[in-house]
Amino acid sequence: MGPALVLAVLALRGERTRAEYVAARMAALGEASGEARPPVALIVPVTDAGAGLREALRSLAAQDYPDYELIVAVPNAESLPAGTLPPKAKVALGGEGGRIPLLESGVRASRRSTKVFAFAGSNGVVSRFWLRALVAPLSEHGVGASTGFRCYAPEPPAFWPLVQSVWNSVIAGRLGPGGNDFAWGGAMAITKENFQQARVAEYWAGEARDDLALVGAMRDSKQSIAYAPGAVVVCDGRATPRQFFRQARREMALARAGLPQLWWTALASHVIYCGAMLAGAIASARGNRGAEWALVVQFGLGMLKGANRATLAKAQLPEQKPWFDRYGWTHTFWVPLVTWVWLFVLVGSAFTKPDAKRYP
Repeated sequence: MGPALVLAVLALRGERTRAEYVAARMAALGEASGEARPPVALIVPVTDAGAGLREALRSLAAQDYPDYELIVAVPNAESLPAGTLPPKAKVALGGEGGRIPLLESGVRASRRSTKVFAFAGSNGVVSRFWLRALVAPLSEHGVGASTGFRCYAPEPPAFWPLVQSVWNSVIAGRLGPGGNDFAWGGAMAITKENFQQARVAEYWAGEARDDLALVGAMRDSKQSIAYAPGAVVVCDGRATPRQFFRQARREMALARAGLPQLWWTALASHVIYCGAMLAGAIASARGNRGAEWALVVQFGLGMLKGANRATLAKAQLPEQKPWFDRYGWTHTFWVPLVTWVWLFVLVGSAFTKPDAKRYP
């Protein structure tokens, strides 16, 4: 049980650092500062014009940003349902080939005056300050790209969608100050100059995941990926158990292939944590009082981490405050359960073939 407690304490210290970072970033967004706001091409590849696309594009078209163009990249002219495209949005045709050809078509369609490429997903909604938050870290020394992440806020809630929300928050909890070891394709930004110098388009060639390819380009050019607090995408996430586990295994299988060190670290930490939890429960059942207290501490530290993650998500999503006020408790009290879900997903992903055809 000792190693698990050490891991939990170290992670809790990391949560405090992340909380300070998020608070400072969000405070800066609320100020009328003179931060640089260069012209942006906001590119949205649409591989599946499913439910939620209209709401996603509407929120992206309503950004509080002085100079940006919204480019919706689709395979062909018939890909968008009538009434989906917001006014003034530009359409780029990329053909049948997945996200990366669509992203490339969006880059080609951007204005000559563009200074920043921002990439968004075609589902989920964002706040009005989402683009400002995503662009803000790019002016910092050593930062090559920035990333946001998603947050599941299912409405109406059900057991498995809420499990998905808590499960996902653990991934979000890895993003913080300093260099980050991954980026998420649903919220990424990079300056046009750095896009060209780091040869991101070359890294995209032949790859299935644009975000993993961008991570490789930043790693090889020795630049960091900054987390952008406030650049959060809210997803409804009404998943059934089968849908949730299929998506979770697929994502972790992709992480195993593209970010092996991260995947092995996650697997080892969950094996230790769950093993300690099981050993503590068995020892407690046999009357070991020390094991009971160790289990209480282990549960308590994990729940504190979960509560902090929910608090930070609410701070970055003021529009979602009512949802977190009603259901944020699940991010605290379901952490022990979701830890076992994580272990099950990680083990399952070891036997899952990486497949990026359906983008999470």
